[in-house]
Amino acid sequence: MPGAVFAQAPAAQAPAKQAASESAPKASQVDLAPSARSAIMMDAESGTVIFEKNSHDKLPPASITKIMTLLLIMEALDSGKIKLTDKVQTSEYAASMGGSQIFLEPGEEMSVEEMIKGIALASGNDASVAMAEKLAGTEQQFVAMMNERAQQLGMKDTVFANPNGLPVANHYTSAHDIAIMSMELLKHSEVTKYTGLYQDYLRKSSEKPFWLVNTNKLVRFYSGADGLKTGFTSEAKYCLSATAKRDNLRIIAVVMGEPNTKTRNAEVSQMFDYGFAQYMNHNLVKEGDSIGKVRIEKGAEKELSLVASHPYSVLLKKGAQTSDIRSELIVNGSLKAPIEKGQPIGKLVVYQGDQVLKEFPIDAPEAIDKAGFWKMFRRSFGGLFG
Repeated sequence: MPGAVFAQAPAAQAPAKQAASESAPKASQVDLAPSARSAIMMDAESGTVIFEKNSHDKLPPASITKIMTLLLIMEALDSGKIKLTDKVQTSEYAASMGGSQIFLEPGEEMSVEEMIKGIALASGNDASVAMAEKLAGTEQQFVAMMNERAQQLGMKDTVFANPNGLPVANHYTSAHDIAIMSMELLKHSEVTKYTGLYQDYLRKSSEKPFWLVNTNKLVRFYSGADGLKTGFTSEAKYCLSATAKRDNLRIIAVVMGEPNTKTRNAEVSQMFDYGFAQYMNHNLVKEGDSIGKVRIEKGAEKELSLVASHPYSVLLKKGAQTSDIRSELIVNGSLKAPIEKGQPIGKLVVYQGDQVLKEFPIDAPEAIDKAGFWKMFRRSFGGLFG
């Protein structure tokens, strides 16, 4: 990896000098999203915050809740738990949801892919509950999965009470946490195939075809926009978690509590305009690139190869110098087997000069078992036995 240094460091290490703002000066002086109760804009790859306003205020999210529902669906697809072609049967309870819906009938079957379209485009409350029951058996159990995933992602301002965002007590999140789960959902790049559609049909070959029109009009009217989710209730007002990509920069912009759709869309468009005009992404590591190797003490394998599961980049002001940017792999002390897949093992630290621009956590890409007695014996005395 060009410009990278690999280091096995002790677990307790003196912190390097931290840049005043992680990798890009924030737009705190710019009056963005003036009508929103809260807002945030961040780089979707690095998570660097460009702008925020009351971003940790706990507010009702309405249908933006469905970002977490979609995330759990995409993760279930990735793990093989479900397939896009699997049939999902609608319960009476799922069919009884009010608000935005795709008018599922009790007992009606649709494929997982059709349900995703119903959630992503039409914000179907009924489709969200049907998928929750498909994945977890009951809505209540799915909500437990949602809250567990929120905790894993560090979403400290969030408690979910249902999978669709219909008004209910003790159901809230923040613009910051919405951006975090949006960033995680966008790691499943195929999701924008659905969230970026402007229109589609369900039940196309039936006597009652259902026309889907995306509730997020930016996917049609803003260049590069391809998601993610709108929301509205009388309590939450007009909310939106939007994403757009131009060149190699993808931005997430979240607004909550906007007074109407026109203001919501205009303010998010202005946030995007500012972000794309002012910032650029500097790529460090491409997906599939080697990040290095680390030694595993007493492991069935002596070394663990680290390969980038996604691109690593830093956000910089346009025109900023990049020649003195370097990265260093810092490992959490000596690693001893067994190592679990996904176990935190270190971090990739990005420097500009002696300032830290960004730190990326690094997890073990695979499990390493402890070496057996005879393997350790042969390693110790292998040279003696030819």
